[in-house]
Amino acid sequence: MIRNEGDILQLIRDDEEMMAVLKAVKQLQLPDWWICAGFVRSKVWDTLHHFQERTQLPDVDVIYYDNQQLNENIEKQYEKKLHKILPHIPWSVKNEARMHSVNSLPPYRSSEDAIAKFPETATAIGVKLDSENQLVITAPWGIEDLIHLRIKPTPFFAASRERMQLYESRMISKGWNKRWHFVQ
Repeated sequence: MIRNEGDILQLIRDDEEMMAVLKAVKQLQLPDWWICAGFVRSKVWDTLHHFQERTQLPDVDVIYYDNQQLNENIEKQYEKKLHKILPHIPWSVKNEARMHSVNSLPPYRSSEDAIAKFPETATAIGVKLDSENQLVITAPWGIEDLIHLRIKPTPFFAASRERMQLYESRMISKGWNKRWHFVQ
C-alpha cells in the first residue's frame, strides 16, 4: 500500500537500480536537478499493479536549471557522462532554463516550476538525492492522483484550450491504461 510521500521514497530507497540511477546523476553536480516523470510514476504504478517486472522506460528524464549555460550540446555531454556510468539506461537530460522556448511557454523560474507545468499531475513529480544523500521528492500538485491511479491535467494545462488539446492527444498516444489496467 502506498499512502504518502514517505511510502514512495521507501519504494525508491528499496530499489537498487533506481538508487544507482540517482547516485549517477548526483555525480554530475547539476544545479537544481531532479529525475522526474515516468521514473517515479512507473515505479508507483508497477507496484500498485503488483507487477513482478519493471516497466521499461523509453527514457529516464533528468532535468536541471542553469540559466547561465543554455547550449543544448551541454545536455548531450551530460548524457554521454551518464552513459559511461550506467550505459544500459536511456538517459534524457534537459536544462529547464531553455526548455520553455522549446515548449513555447514563458520562462520557467526553476526545475520545480517546470515540473509544475508538466501535462499530468501523476507525472508532475521528481526525486533526487540532496547534499546529505537523502531522498527528496517534489510534487507540485501532490501525490493523490499518482497513488490513486488517476490521470488528470495539471492546473497549468487545464487553464488553456490549446494545452488541453495537447494533453488529450498525449493521453491517446501514451495508452497508459493498456499497460496499467487500473489507471483511470
